[in-house]
Amino acid sequence: MEKLLDVAHTDYQRIRVYLTLIATRFDLTSGTGSQMSQEQWKLAQQEIGALLGILEQNHNLVVIEGAEEWEDDEKLPTVEAGQVFKIPGSVVSFVERLDDELTRVLQQVDPHTAEYVERLADEGTLYTNILRCMCYAERLIVQEKVTAPQENVNRVVMRRLEHVYFKPSQVVNILEENVWKALPKELDSKITPRSQSSDVTKLVQTLSGYLFNKSEGIIRGRAMLCQIYHLALHDHYYRARDMMLMSHLQETIQSFDVNTQILYNRTLTQVGLCAFRAGLVYECQTALQDICGSQRQKELLAQGLQIQRYSQITPEQERLERQRQLPFHMHINLELLECVYLTCSMLLEIPTLAQSGSSPDLKKRVISKSYRRMLEYHERQIFTGPPENTRDHVMQASKALAAGEWKKAADFITTIKIWDLLPKNAEIKKMLEQQIQEEGVRTYLFTYAPFYDTLAISHLAGMFDLPESKVTALVSKMIHHEELAAALDQVNSAIIFRKGVELSRLQSLALTMSDKAQGLIEANERTLEQRTAGSANAFERQGGQRGRGGARGRGGRGGAFGGRGGRGGGFTGGALGNAIRAQ
Repeated sequence: MEKLLDVAHTDYQRIRVYLTLIATRFDLTSGTGSQMSQEQWKLAQQEIGALLGILEQNHNLVVIEGAEEWEDDEKLPTVEAGQVFKIPGSVVSFVERLDDELTRVLQQVDPHTAEYVERLADEGTLYTNILRCMCYAERLIVQEKVTAPQENVNRVVMRRLEHVYFKPSQVVNILEENVWKALPKELDSKITPRSQSSDVTKLVQTLSGYLFNKSEGIIRGRAMLCQIYHLALHDHYYRARDMMLMSHLQETIQSFDVNTQILYNRTLTQVGLCAFRAGLVYECQTALQDICGSQRQKELLAQGLQIQRYSQITPEQERLERQRQLPFHMHINLELLECVYLTCSMLLEIPTLAQSGSSPDLKKRVISKSYRRMLEYHERQIFTGPPENTRDHVMQASKALAAGEWKKAADFITTIKIWDLLPKNAEIKKMLEQQIQEEGVRTYLFTYAPFYDTLAISHLAGMFDLPESKVTALVSKMIHHEELAAALDQVNSAIIFRKGVELSRLQSLALTMSDKAQGLIEANERTLEQRTAGSANAFERQGGQRGRGGARGRGGRGGAFGGRGGRGGGFTGGALGNAIRAQ
């Protein structure tokens, strides 16, 4: 079939040959279940580029879906000036299939080999074809005598957006620059003009904005998520957060397809990491809670299969899961994700645990169940050696922070090597150290407030190496939120604690015992209800007896009734007695 290109004399013939040849190459691997070979993929990519080149030069020949076949093989169609001849086919589908085949290859290849890097380099030529196809689809929309659907433009714009949204600006700048150099100078896009290719944030915003206005349903939601991901990746936290909240995708994401749900999980994770880099601990922990708290990060982010024990997954479901896996270069570092989540959980949970020591109601407040489980397991260890992994570092830092040793806690956290993967890691370590100092002050006050009458601000500031103004602000905030029963003496720069507000140890234990007693009563009542089957006279005693021994209450000693009576006659009434006799 390739030889037909040598004997094809007209552009119409070449277009027909290319359409058939490209479709045949894709069909060779569609039924085998194996990925397309690199040689076949590159040939298909070159042929799609050649097809687009012919269509760019001949505006009177148009490849469009739904066109009628030219049935006269002996006579070629003649196109008069000003007329347009439509050829059945879909260039957009070819480009989408080319993209899908490269993704399938990257899913199968070991990411730690040179072959993966070699195949990843093919993304540049693929992106060139996507951009050329986008320009062609734009032209068909406005071309006279051609009724092209808007959906084709939306599909190819979505493909282009999916290739740039997760990459740093420096990488996208190089990619855009190389692609525009490879394209003919007369070729340009109305959606993203050649002159605006240097501003990556504006490029992503333009592509997603176009899809948001021109499309609906899944593509519209995916475009919004891609823009939010890109903003979060480049440290625009508040813009990303506001877009996420205004989109209301968290309310409707369950109705979307699985791939879009994976994109939503990735976007939510990236927003959480962005909040962490901005020093917003609570916002970061809240964003990452659903992903990291479930212990299914790999599955939720499509970065690997987590086959649970006793899971009843079928081979077909496993095959579909493998098809959804993302290529390695799109992965979010799971070790970094866990480290960020545990660190934020530590900064929130340790002060909460210290505060709950005198408040039984706060003991029921759990911010992170997975972190609590790890902390309880760590505390049960008889001997703990030096930290070996990320979890060990965070757990030992938690123990040090709870004891008020903020320097030791900061050393454990800042010596985690995973921080070196982050940009501006020195600033992040400094931010973490400051957060540990502030939470150390809160933890110390929650723990030791019952033992103080007054405490100088200067003494507290010296203990945690913080400015007095910062300590004053922290204490004022705690008093305002009614977390600390105290008052600030601004004249003497001291904290005056109020006594009698905090529960003593004895009072806390008494409340705990009363809660357990109440639970025991309720459990007994439920058991009684089950035994008596809810009968109305369950609490009535037999024969109108009011005591345990007969008509005279406790039973007389001697007299006409003769002592205590026979064995077994002492306990005869009551619902529990009825239940026992019923057995």
